[in-house]
Amino acid sequence: MISRAIVRAARVGLIVSIAGCFAPAMAQTTAAEEANAIFAEYWQRVAEEFPEYSTFRGDDRYNDRLTDLSPEAIARRRDYAQDLLARVRRVDADRLTGQTRISLDVLRATLERRVRVQSVEGSELMPVSPMTGPQLEFSLLVKSTRFQNADDYRKYLRRLATLPQQLKQIEALLRRGLATGWVLPAEAIRNVPAQIDAWLSPDVNVNPAGRPFVDVTAAILPVTRNQLVADGKRAIVEDVVPAFRSLKTFFETTYLPGARKQLGASGLPDGAAYYDALIAEQTTTAMSAADIHALGLREVARIDAAIVDAIAKTGFRGTRDEFYRFIHESPQFYYTRAEELLTGYRDIAKRADAELPRLFAQLPRLPYGIRAMEAFEGDNADHYTQGSEQGARAGFFEANTNNLRARPKYEMENVFLHEAVPGHHLQTARAQELAALPEFRKHMFIVAYVEGWALYAESLGDEMGFYRDPYSKFGQLAGEMVRACRLVIDTGIHAMGWERQRAIDYLVDHSGITREFATAEVDRYIVLPGQALGYKLGELRIKALRAKAATALGDRFDLRRFHNALIDDGALPLDVLEHRIDAWIAAEKARG
Repeated sequence: MISRAIVRAARVGLIVSIAGCFAPAMAQTTAAEEANAIFAEYWQRVAEEFPEYSTFRGDDRYNDRLTDLSPEAIARRRDYAQDLLARVRRVDADRLTGQTRISLDVLRATLERRVRVQSVEGSELMPVSPMTGPQLEFSLLVKSTRFQNADDYRKYLRRLATLPQQLKQIEALLRRGLATGWVLPAEAIRNVPAQIDAWLSPDVNVNPAGRPFVDVTAAILPVTRNQLVADGKRAIVEDVVPAFRSLKTFFETTYLPGARKQLGASGLPDGAAYYDALIAEQTTTAMSAADIHALGLREVARIDAAIVDAIAKTGFRGTRDEFYRFIHESPQFYYTRAEELLTGYRDIAKRADAELPRLFAQLPRLPYGIRAMEAFEGDNADHYTQGSEQGARAGFFEANTNNLRARPKYEMENVFLHEAVPGHHLQTARAQELAALPEFRKHMFIVAYVEGWALYAESLGDEMGFYRDPYSKFGQLAGEMVRACRLVIDTGIHAMGWERQRAIDYLVDHSGITREFATAEVDRYIVLPGQALGYKLGELRIKALRAKAATALGDRFDLRRFHNALIDDGALPLDVLEHRIDAWIAAEKARG
């Protein structure tokens, strides 16, 4: 399998180099044809190099493979990105129009930022954390895999057979990180071994990798079904369990003892350049850490005043700290059974769905569902798992029912609006349906846009009839405050030398979330430098664009059409999004 992938990659490189030798022939190709050929080649390359991502998208051609994480494969992908960027820059953009021009701009900007991150030697050597790694991602892969016939199961068995090699490659990356100083801080990664425990059970009913063999589709003949189940049980025992046990042993005995003490990215080799590159990639802006930190302080002060007002409207009499203790300790704010929490979210979903036609001119067709997160995911945040129109798979809002005391009722409305509709599900499902876009644009993930949109979606709750209960309004503001604090804390840790406890205290004091949740949040910022910055920056840009459009169009401003203008190009870098909204405003004026 891997050898075929390497051969395929080499062939692609050969085709590229030969094409460059025939300039006269290429001159006959229009700029649009050249650009579209690059888009198609790039997307096919992504599908082949990252088969798990293909599965997530509903492309089942590579369901028997896992990403090659060998040094040779990583170098190959880095070289390809540099080569592709050079070719993108050679396309005459002035000869392009419409979505083809936008697509070229998006791909160029994306490649420039990715190449900048990859240019920092060692940036790929921290692949496992409480937020990332096979102990979390393989479970999602299993959920996303198609199991309709015997061949689907056989592909999955071949994928399981490849898992030990990939985990050994991950271990090799971690060992190189230890040797070169590219290692995560011990304080933030201590719960990783516990996340691996679920993968150590030989029972297919317990091990997440064995779930497909618990209830094999009845469409398969009994004799074949029995053989597949037997093969699946053997794969769990012989491939999955030993591979994860080895990874856990390495993490506990070698990686954790060698993990660094300093928290910030600035403590890594060439860490300042690395963090600056991550800021540019995650925010799609040219803002510095100092600028973002100052903006965060201003946002914290603004939201702080709104929280004081929201607490007053609850009728609570006491200090702010007393209010926080009250909502954390009072049973009225918490469910006692997981099914009650899920029912509560389903009630919110019905109310949200009914309001969407007032806010959007066109809505996506792909449905979504609500389900509980896996138990082994622990206290990780509620999240959205993307569906696939191509793979005929609904999206899912996954609620964390593992610790009901960490999931207060007053946060449920804003969490749902962020993760499902009009947040992540609506935006990503709509992008998949945009026939005018090349495939890579339909599935583009840009943190500042995607998370900025979802945070903006939370703010739409007031217009949708949510947050009528003053405690729910507090919950929405507390959620927004967490995103504002991220600007302060992320830059504080990675550029200004903040300690972990200072960051936790800052988040607790301003947002009112529990200390346990704040600790998990801060550890997330530590292990994913820059990632948390995009939420607030994206939301602020979207709100500014709405104000700009409303002012420019006056009575002709149509909120439904504006929202579709925001989402009907898929995810965009923030500067490209602004250009697109400027063009939409001009078109609306001309439309009269």
